[in-house]
Amino acid sequence: MLGSKKKYIVNGNSGIKAQIQFADQKQEFNKRPTKIGRRSLSRSISQSSTDSYSSAASYTDSSDDETSPRDKQQKNSKGSSDFCVKNIKQAEFGRREIEIAEQEMPALMALRKRAQGEKPLAGAKIVGCTHITAQTAVLMETLGALGAQCRWAACNIYSTLNEVAAALAESGFPVFAWKGESEDDFWWCIDRCVNVEGWQPNMILDDGGDLTHWIYKKYPNMFKKIKGIVEESVTGVHRLYQLSKAGKLCVPAMNVNDSVTKQKFDNLYCCRESILDGLKRTTDMMFGGKQVVVCGYGEVGKGCCAALKAMGSIVYVTEIDPICALLLPHNRCSLDGNKNVVTREHLDRMKNSCIVCNMGHSNTEIDVASLRTPELTWERVRSQVDHVIWPDGKRIVLLAEGRLLNLSCSTVPTFVLSITATTQALALIELYNAPEGRYKQDVYLLPKKMDEYVASLHLPTFDAHLTELTDEQAKYLGLNKNGPFKPNYYRCLGLPRNQGHLGSDELPELELVFASPTTYAYMNSEK
Repeated sequence: MLGSKKKYIVNGNSGIKAQIQFADQKQEFNKRPTKIGRRSLSRSISQSSTDSYSSAASYTDSSDDETSPRDKQQKNSKGSSDFCVKNIKQAEFGRREIEIAEQEMPALMALRKRAQGEKPLAGAKIVGCTHITAQTAVLMETLGALGAQCRWAACNIYSTLNEVAAALAESGFPVFAWKGESEDDFWWCIDRCVNVEGWQPNMILDDGGDLTHWIYKKYPNMFKKIKGIVEESVTGVHRLYQLSKAGKLCVPAMNVNDSVTKQKFDNLYCCRESILDGLKRTTDMMFGGKQVVVCGYGEVGKGCCAALKAMGSIVYVTEIDPICALLLPHNRCSLDGNKNVVTREHLDRMKNSCIVCNMGHSNTEIDVASLRTPELTWERVRSQVDHVIWPDGKRIVLLAEGRLLNLSCSTVPTFVLSITATTQALALIELYNAPEGRYKQDVYLLPKKMDEYVASLHLPTFDAHLTELTDEQAKYLGLNKNGPFKPNYYRCLGLPRNQGHLGSDELPELELVFASPTTYAYMNSEK
């Protein structure tokens, strides 16, 4: 039986160092590719190695209209055509999904109620690039209720829910996204959000750094007029620190990825619940007794390990950080990991039918490009599941072409995303309303007072009530009775190496920054 055990390779995105280069994008939008070229999800695959692959190159359901959204002329019920989605007629179904998500996002709904009397984002023009799901839709509509104008694109070519994108377009949001975009479509959608006559963004909400990078490279004058950037992913934060270190970051940025609520809930609990969902939907596998290798034991890795071990899998972990390694609950741990975490050499040595997937944001952790060679054959099994077949008949099962598994192949818990979305909303309010000079041209952590406020907004869901310090206790601890209860440099256990993980050789100087008067007043208004 041991010989039949399969190994799953999951990238947990923790202490693994990734060097991400700012390669210039060479797309020219006045030279439109052919319709077939736009539907293809491959970058440059030789025909001889992909005869079976190319026949099913789109992740869009075969039942859907195969016409590219870029070739369609669509209008919403108000007559607007400032959007590009798969099918505007799906808006009613998307609206139902958004309404369901609202029930599990109490903090954002609370912010909306407070927005009835004040608009802390009035005048804000936010351009966003995130996963477009029902949960993101609740965030976007909340930002609109707070007074902001928004234009949106997707940060992942596979994670967009077409019906939700249609519902947002029907509501008047300029959305440019659909499931199964090509690489060219991806950059075209971002450009359509940014490059519009008579509208210039002054705030950026990014997930992965692609939008920020695009504006920085293609529209430098526009970039200089941005008031603030909010970034929620390890990859995007890494890019921001690169810009800051090079002295090229000319606007303040807020790193919400390293907020305690984001790390402990989104990164850990979200991945713990969604990893199994994604794997089971795509492979129908039983996990008991299977051997699983998890690359990285950060918060994402911890969540993946906990879920897989609970299902009876034998879990092995690779890690480069000795502190993270020390946190491992077992002794089967090899300390390695770097750029190209899973290389062609690893893929060549894997057993037949090994399942390979990625739980990190970027698609650089698994060297998928090395599999685009004439001697290997690609075979589409089902949506977002490929067999890559070696000449001797060995095959591996590659999920979502090495991109983010959970949002590409399954769903994630709405309540967890409520926490992250509320953090993003408050960070936008803070940067937009901060007095001039409060934030320099650097990357900042979310103030702990705001981090704790996000948590407090979600406690009523569990009918939880906080204990209040006595005056004597507060004096003894040197704290304000109302918080913040942690210093601004506080991190979750197991994350003291985070700045180095982001690629910086030196720790940036951390300032004790508190909420601006507008944000503070908004946070302390009556519920």
